[in-house]
Amino acid sequence: METETMSHLKQKLNQIPALPGIYKMFDSTGQIIYVGKSKCLKKRVQSYFTKSAKQPKIERMVFFITDVDYIVTDTHLEARLLECQLIKELKPYFNSQMKNDRRYFYLRLAKSGHSHAMSIVLEREDDTFGPFRRKHLIQSMIEMFTHLFPIVHETNRYIFKYHTLPEVMNQDDFSRNRESLIQFFSEEKMMQRLIIQLTLCMNEEAAQFNYERASYYRDLISGLTYINHVLHDYKQLATSDLIIRIPVQDGEKLFFVSKSNIILRTHFSTLTPAKIDAFLDEGLKTKSKFACKWDEKANIDFQNILFSEIQSLPEECILKIL
Repeated sequence: METETMSHLKQKLNQIPALPGIYKMFDSTGQIIYVGKSKCLKKRVQSYFTKSAKQPKIERMVFFITDVDYIVTDTHLEARLLECQLIKELKPYFNSQMKNDRRYFYLRLAKSGHSHAMSIVLEREDDTFGPFRRKHLIQSMIEMFTHLFPIVHETNRYIFKYHTLPEVMNQDDFSRNRESLIQFFSEEKMMQRLIIQLTLCMNEEAAQFNYERASYYRDLISGLTYINHVLHDYKQLATSDLIIRIPVQDGEKLFFVSKSNIILRTHFSTLTPAKIDAFLDEGLKTKSKFACKWDEKANIDFQNILFSEIQSLPEECILKIL
């Protein structure tokens, strides 16, 4: 970097506070080439310009950086949400996650056939589940499932058998298999039941030193656990109203979350039950007037951020609204 540019950057880096927020990296043309977030902006941004070992991608990016800007937020949650929003709007060159949500996809169940019971499609259709982001994982899971088909639900359990080569199902087996797929993709308790059965199979194979087969069940369980998270954990968030309470530097901040959207946020230097009640009333009034254009592909990233932040908070910081 030129001396003048380095001098400018050093001045900027010294001004960055040790607070949560987002940062933007610019190239010589003024284009934003990267957006990031941190709980401590100063430490994070300065780390790009130290002599420590970095990933090749980061090394390439740093070569092009000529300016830095930042926005301070009260909480890490707000920093993560703002980062996601800016990445989707700006699509910076060096960001890889969250900017290509049009490529997110759905898992589709075929209505008839003999072998191809599941496939990946880019748009929602009848008998589809999702959207999902991890394409390789889902593709692998679809292939692994073919070794168990047909899966039949009988007397509160699933009946299946591992086949070294996938079997060609007759129409009756295909239909019963399809019913099972719809059932455990639609109902969390049935998905959990299948995962428990697969775990028992994995443990039996491991006990008999069949480690390759045990690894097969392990990987299938991993895929189903991811699907269960997206389909059922997010579903609860998308149908609930919550108040989230997060400590900040000079008090606390409340967030009113309705169906995966933050529709009200207020900072309090001191928080009392009366103030919480007043915030709840205001949130319910705002909710009745709130209109949000729903884009489920884009929204899955925001849902993931909200869900992970909620999971990281103590129970006393989450108030479910009945």
